[in-house]
Order: sequence, then structure tokens, then C-alpha cells
Amino acid sequence: MTKLPPTADAPYFNFQFALLCFSNFLFSVSFSMMIPELPGYLTKLGGAEYKGLIIALFTLMAGISRPFSGKLTDTVGRVPVMIFGSLVCVACSLLYPILTTVSGFLLLRFFHGFSTGFKPTATSAYGADVVHESRRGEALGALAIGYTLGSSIGPLGGSFLVMNYSYNLMFYVSALCALGSVIILYNIKETLPHPQKFSFALLRIRKTEVFDKTSIRPAIVMLLLCFSIGVVLTLSPDLSESVGMHNKGFFYACYTIASLLIRLVAGKSSDKYGRVIVLIFSSLAMVAAMALLSFAHSIFMVILSAAIMGFSVGMNGPTLMAWAVDLCKPENRGRAVASVYIALEVGIGSGALISGWIYQNKPGNLVYAFAVPGLLALLSMVLLLNWRKKEKRHKMDEAEQLYDVNE
Repeated sequence: MTKLPPTADAPYFNFQFALLCFSNFLFSVSFSMMIPELPGYLTKLGGAEYKGLIIALFTLMAGISRPFSGKLTDTVGRVPVMIFGSLVCVACSLLYPILTTVSGFLLLRFFHGFSTGFKPTATSAYGADVVHESRRGEALGALAIGYTLGSSIGPLGGSFLVMNYSYNLMFYVSALCALGSVIILYNIKETLPHPQKFSFALLRIRKTEVFDKTSIRPAIVMLLLCFSIGVVLTLSPDLSESVGMHNKGFFYACYTIASLLIRLVAGKSSDKYGRVIVLIFSSLAMVAAMALLSFAHSIFMVILSAAIMGFSVGMNGPTLMAWAVDLCKPENRGRAVASVYIALEVGIGSGALISGWIYQNKPGNLVYAFAVPGLLALLSMVLLLNWRKKEKRHKMDEAEQLYDVNE
């Protein structure tokens, strides 16, 4: 018997949804606790000049794996894909203390990208399955709560463990959190109506399966706005040190708390007022955040810019995913979500690489490194305003045609 799609007034936040949020929390803690400390760890290994590769390699693999995770999410199921992503985190976290050369570390960062290439794709598809389209932004915003909480606590915890104990303990705690995420996922029910058994034939990706064409506009906005995340992930530890903020995870905590505060409101607003208008405000907030970071010379300015950036990311995350699902066919949800995530990885990876190249470990270059993502966010806002103008014109034309027919 085919399960009917959820109605507009059907509740989505049940025990299963709460379990998934908690799994997201542990997964997010697992990989985010490393982020502020990895530049220092790589420097300790003798690879200071490769800081830009820490995020770039991770996101490169995540981007490469998206077409596969999208297809498997739509065929094998949401839950198996989420489990695989979390298991990658377990394995990689346990290997960091073993692979202690620069080349070994960079290779491991590359394969660690499988984790975010798989789990978030299936998680977003799951969230779209359990809610009516009129509440899609709200549900995807709620689903991201656990992930956002983990992203705020993880960096603080990771920096605390390194400052008071060791890098290795941080890696082991990371593995433990990822293992907890896996255990929880075994208790979550599958939402794909007719999941297939995995076979290697499913790993053959045709050209049409790499990217869902309906997702082109959400993907462009995601790329332009996520460039700034790559810049911040790479440079904020050094910026924090330069202004006297020695717990490098504090920037991420402020950023993710702000993202959490705005996320639910943004999701509901995009359901009510439209995806594009929310994204316009998100782009404007990112412009402001990057402008502040370019000239930040105090802890207050760094914290304020982190909060504004958090507001931007909290608005655009669930809104862009909801927009992509709005535009695609129901059977292609995994592929559509994966397409937008590919743009995310390209944005973050290129931001990390280019900012590292601009920065060159010279504090005076920070102003230029943060100015570039500000300009890209401004471009995003211009494109969105243009699309909104075209949408209004199209609706007016449709209304006039309907009026002519009735006459």
C-alpha cells in the first residue's frame, strides 16, 4: 500500500524526527570540533603553507561524492546513506592520530569529505519527505537545529580539549560522537517508499544524474554565499588570535548560535513570503558581515561579524534547500538536494583556496581576503533582485491572460 503524502496540518516533529535531530547534533559535533584547531595542528606537522587545503580537500571530496549520494538517497534510501556518512567520520577521526605526516593528514582530509557528501544530502531529503510542501522551509529549518547546535558546541569543545589536554583526545572524542550518531540512525524508520538493495551498478552515474537542472538558481546563490564560509573557516583562527581571542572556537560558537536563533523564523518566513525575498535579506547580511570582518580590529567587531554572518547562513540554509525541492520532481529530491550541496562544496572549497592564496600568512592581507566574499554576496543580491522582478512580471502577465480569458 502506497503511503499518502503528508497533509498541510499534519505534525512532523515526532520522536523519529527528534532522533534525527540528535543524530545531526552528534555528527556536527564530530567534524566541527576539529575545524578551529586543524590549522594549528597542520602547522605543528610542518605544513603551515597548506592551510588553504584543510577545507578545500574536504569539500572537494564532498562535492565529488554528491552525485553518488543523491542517486543512492533516491534508490537505496535515506537512512543507509546517512549511516555511511557518519561511519566515515568515525574512521577518519580514529586515523588522524596515526597518519601524522603532512601528506597523510591531507589525504585523510580528502577522504573525510565523504562524510558531509553523504549525510546532509539524505537528511534534507528525509526532511522533505515528512512534511507538506507548504511547511517545507519550516521543517528543514527545524531539522537543522541539531546540526547548528553541534556546530556551536563542537568548536568550543575541540579548542578546550586541545588547550587543556591534546589533539589526540580531540580526535578520539570526535570519533565517539560520530559513533553515537550511527547508533541513533539504526533506530530511524526509512521514508523512501520503495528502497532498493544496494548494488555496485547504482554507482554508475550518467551525465543527467550529476546535476538536477531545476536547481540551477538555488545552486548559484549557494555557491556565491558559501564562498564566504570557506574564507572564514580558513582565516578566522588567525584573525581571532590577532585580536586576542585565544579560544579559536568562540567565533564559530557566536556564528552558529546566531544561525540557530534565526533558522526557524527564516524557514517559516520563506514558506509565507517566498524563498527569494528571504535570500535577498540573507545576501545583504553576508555583505555586512564580510565588510565588518575586512576591518575587524577588536574582539567585539569579530563577534559582531560572526553573529551577522550566522544570521545570513541561518536564513539561506533551509531556504535554499526548500527552494530546490520546490522546483524538482518528487522522485528526484535526493538529486536536487545533492546539486545544491555540490554548489556549497564548490563555494566553500574555492573560498578556502583563494583566501589562503590571498592571505599568505600576512595579517595585512586579511582585508582583501574578506572583501572578495563580500563582493560575491553583493552579486547574489543583485541576481535575486533581478529574478524577483522577473517573477513579479510573469505573475502579472499570467493574471492579465486569465482576466482576458474570463472576459
